[in-house]
Amino acid sequence: MDVKITTLAGKDAGKVKLSDEIFGLDPRDDILARVVRWQLAKKHQGTHKAKGRAEIARTGAKMYKQKGTGRARHHSARAPQFRGGGKAHGPVVRSHEHDLPKKIRALGLKHALSAKAKASNIIVVDELILKDAKTKVLVENLTTLGLTNALVIGGAELDQNFKRAAGNIPNIDVLPVQGINVYDIMRRGTLVLSKAAIEALEERFK
Repeated sequence: MDVKITTLAGKDAGKVKLSDEIFGLDPRDDILARVVRWQLAKKHQGTHKAKGRAEIARTGAKMYKQKGTGRARHHSARAPQFRGGGKAHGPVVRSHEHDLPKKIRALGLKHALSAKAKASNIIVVDELILKDAKTKVLVENLTTLGLTNALVIGGAELDQNFKRAAGNIPNIDVLPVQGINVYDIMRRGTLVLSKAAIEALEERFK
């Protein structure tokens, strides 16, 4: 698959051949969904907590005598049915993580890249470098490329001027190639790859 290379200024910079083993697969929604669910589960803090009846600071004495009142039998006012009582089966601190095989994670990344390629939502840029960390300049460059919602993937080391300039732009995410992931790819409209990022991806999946 041949893709045109452009500069940040929107000028033609040649072509690059993308590997069909990475960018030419038929995307499967079930694999993408599994990987995204795994990623989001890892992000959950799991710090939600409600107090049970054993944790409520309230008297544990029997409310009234067992028989002879004509009312229902009750013991502690900490029971869940009373206002101020503990929560029955409430949330507890726990981890939401679950296992996903490495092969499925790698396949999910390939399918995400292939989905963008199939939808013609991949742009290849020769270099992600700015002379100055000027957000205004970068916005003009992105407007020239028609980018308003994009994930930008650079090489192993990001240009600090480019990273700083992109930090204030809404709906534009910038990651080094080692941080590329399925969730960030799918949540943005366009995927922007540098030549260094493509080389690193092909080396990774070789």
